[in-house]
Amino acid sequence: MPEPVEDRFVTLPGGTRVCYRVDGEPGAAPVLLIAGLAEDLTTWSWRFVSALAAAGLQVIRMDNRDCGRSAYATTPPPSTLRQLLARPRRDAYTLADMAADAAQLIEHLGLGPAHLVGRSMGGMIAQTVAARYPALTRSLTSLYSTTGNRKVGQPALSTLALLAASPPRNRAQAVRAHLRLTAHIAGIEFPIDEVEEASHAVETWNRTDGDGAAGTARQVQAIQTSGDRTAEITRITAPTLVLNGDRDLVVAPSGGDATAAAIAGSRHVVIPGMGHHLPDALAPRVVGHVAEHLERASA
Repeated sequence: MPEPVEDRFVTLPGGTRVCYRVDGEPGAAPVLLIAGLAEDLTTWSWRFVSALAAAGLQVIRMDNRDCGRSAYATTPPPSTLRQLLARPRRDAYTLADMAADAAQLIEHLGLGPAHLVGRSMGGMIAQTVAARYPALTRSLTSLYSTTGNRKVGQPALSTLALLAASPPRNRAQAVRAHLRLTAHIAGIEFPIDEVEEASHAVETWNRTDGDGAAGTARQVQAIQTSGDRTAEITRITAPTLVLNGDRDLVVAPSGGDATAAAIAGSRHVVIPGMGHHLPDALAPRVVGHVAEHLERASA
């Protein structure tokens, strides 16, 4: 089936206007995909989405607040110094607020409990939904994410240097920055397809309805404000898959180890050579693990 172009919108009870897309057969088991820091819903490639739909799932993708075509906060972003010192502003929102957006979207769609699949920061949000809204959670899949404990899952210094670069001011700069960062974090066994990644960077730039740099800074602040969530995620009872690579330069593999250790009964899969990226070359393998997990959770 062709890739859809329809963006849908809803203003949630909490006040956040969220953009989302729905693919797959109506009435099929729902799976909510939650993207990571500064990633819009198109970060989940069409090959990934269509493979999940072909596995008999209804796939919902959402733009997190402060990204893509969802609402952008009106509060000032934290300064670079505040981010470096991990000293959030008092008006910061949290991962719990972002989790509430996801939970309210599930309720708005009237799908009942959903399978949750989150990557990186999206994994943190999905963990929070599973911990706080168990009645809305069929299963949890946490992809290359972490617990918030600052002793684990920390980025490499080389990655921090790239992230500290000045934000792009036009589409061409955005493409170059995306290719530079993605090539760095993709992993040694799964190099990027530059044509594919450049096309994605253009689409992301075109779908950014607000100040992307400010939105990213506020999302970073949400992670920092939320701190160590280990105690909270130990309350998760939904069937859980933790999946990450062993060459991750954004969230060190120790973050996956800590997540799996905190959630009783979770299954932990480590893919050799995988970094902090889901290129189409990896989509069938990752979808295979996710689909198997969702099937077990639904049995």
